[in-house]
Amino acid sequence: MGLTLTEKVLSKALVEGQLKRGSRIGLKADQTLTHDLNGIMSHLVLESIGLKQKKVDLAVQYLDHNIIQADFKNADDHNFTLDMTSRLGIITARTGNGICHHLHLEHFAAPGKVLIGGDSHTTAAGGIGSFAVGVGGFDNAMSIAGETFHMTMPQVVKVNLTGRLQPMVSAKNIILELLRRVSVKGGVGKVFEFTGEGVTTLNVSERSTITNMGTETGATTSLFPSDENTRKWLKAFNREKDYIPLSADEDALYDDVIEINLSELEPLIALPSQPDRVVKVREVAGTKIDQVMIGSCTNTSVQDLLNVGNILEGETIDRNVELGVYPSTRTVIMESIARGSYENIVASGARIFEPVCGGCNGCGFAPATNGVSLRTTPRNFKGRSGTKSDQVYLVAPETAAASAITGVITDPRDLGKQPIHFEIPEKFIFDKNIFIMPENNPDKPVRKGPNIKPIPEFSSMEDQTVGEVILKLEDDITTDHICPAGALYLPIRSNIPEMSKHSFQGIDTTFYDRAVRAKGSILIAGHNYGQGSSREQAAIIPRYLGINVVIAKGFARLHLANMVNWGILPLIFKSDEDYDSIDQGDILEVETISLKEGQDIKVINKSKNSVMHLKSPLFQEDLDAIKEGGFVNILRNKNKAE
Repeated sequence: MGLTLTEKVLSKALVEGQLKRGSRIGLKADQTLTHDLNGIMSHLVLESIGLKQKKVDLAVQYLDHNIIQADFKNADDHNFTLDMTSRLGIITARTGNGICHHLHLEHFAAPGKVLIGGDSHTTAAGGIGSFAVGVGGFDNAMSIAGETFHMTMPQVVKVNLTGRLQPMVSAKNIILELLRRVSVKGGVGKVFEFTGEGVTTLNVSERSTITNMGTETGATTSLFPSDENTRKWLKAFNREKDYIPLSADEDALYDDVIEINLSELEPLIALPSQPDRVVKVREVAGTKIDQVMIGSCTNTSVQDLLNVGNILEGETIDRNVELGVYPSTRTVIMESIARGSYENIVASGARIFEPVCGGCNGCGFAPATNGVSLRTTPRNFKGRSGTKSDQVYLVAPETAAASAITGVITDPRDLGKQPIHFEIPEKFIFDKNIFIMPENNPDKPVRKGPNIKPIPEFSSMEDQTVGEVILKLEDDITTDHICPAGALYLPIRSNIPEMSKHSFQGIDTTFYDRAVRAKGSILIAGHNYGQGSSREQAAIIPRYLGINVVIAKGFARLHLANMVNWGILPLIFKSDEDYDSIDQGDILEVETISLKEGQDIKVINKSKNSVMHLKSPLFQEDLDAIKEGGFVNILRNKNKAE
């Protein structure tokens, strides 16, 4: 039996376990990716363990998230980051020079490599044939330190692409179609591996758009083969030496197969406020809009901006619409200028921002109250834009540009404009001065501003955990709910005591005060708890507020790993009836004296005088870590012993 592409890449990185679906495996990373938002936690961990030099082949730090320097906080964080990376031998991109995932795709990502990144959209590198996984700051730090990265061997789903995209129907519509079919939790525990004749019609940046947003299905990652199109991309960035051909065997065994005919796709749109609420643009055409944002790691490649510039040529943005454009890298800016596209965008009345994450994570360009905003970003969670009452739709760049002109949601095909034909050039224009090389000086002094607080210390788990159900939550609770995004909150992510005051505020403004008074409580949730970002603060904050147990119908992969790292026990309901039987305010007693893989854990509802038996989705190694208070405690204890 042949191998899937996933199995081929992982077999070279495997250092523990076997590539058996559902088993625990250990991988050695080839590359790591860190950005300034989650990277502070990574560097605090590395500082605490006394790491003198990175122990991964390539580590790159990007400064692209916390860019609004309204006061000292972000500037101080960047100084701390620059000092730590210079000390550890980590390459650092200059502040505001590009969005991490697209910059990494241009300069470092390579086929056949395992990339561990401290951001959920690290999966973007799957477009070039990397097995790229998003993790929290702790796991990212461990990978930088050369430690084994553990994960569950996922199922591998073949997504067979046939046909060719039609004019004004770009690659964003492929991933929107996949989301429409499988939902925001349909990829949990899976890798989507793209194959078929349709793959050859897509260049690397188009493929990266798909793998980037594949994260929104809950998938571990998504992966394209490495072929002639991959070689062309690498050659255009003077990296042809990184090219290797890589594809699945013809007789590879997949766990499922999804067929998508590209020729049949038309412009799609995700309705507020989940990425899988996908319909045809025609179904909501004519809806009045207030704002359009073209940007993010998902959709501002050179090709994207050329398409936008083509649509905006000779046009003026509707008087009632504000258009903001975030190019992904300086290369994209320079190529757009050289080809005349940038001029068309500026002349239309658009606002041009730095090549940073910006409005995607609510760090600028927030819509007005109740504002309808069309965005090319990967997520549209309620309030993520920075406006609690936002109505954010997700679209491809062509739909965004067309709608900015008309003032209403518009199918770009209705404008009657001829599409451009784009080919990867022999050489892209790119700025060689983007990156700061490290000094490799382990004794370099490190600047640390007053906003950076030490990592909280947590105790081991008691033999019995008793607590009030502090919140009862529905399905699809995101990390944005637990630890909000936005310009007001991003600068305090490295200050857990301060950040904790804002946890769950979009759901219950009394949560923080009640949690502090309870001094020990339990969360109840529905399916897909922890959907979204890799931010581990969404695990640290509940733990800091005394929550040791979360009982849910199901967990998002990345957040589940963060819970283990920081010592929160995840338990899963066996039935909807068990979930329904618990009310907010109930007092639960969880028997945690012995945590054994596969064994039921007894939970007594003292308020209802009832008993239920639940399971944990964790392996024994993870349960042992939970008992000690999380892998962070194991690391601390190891350092003390040494």
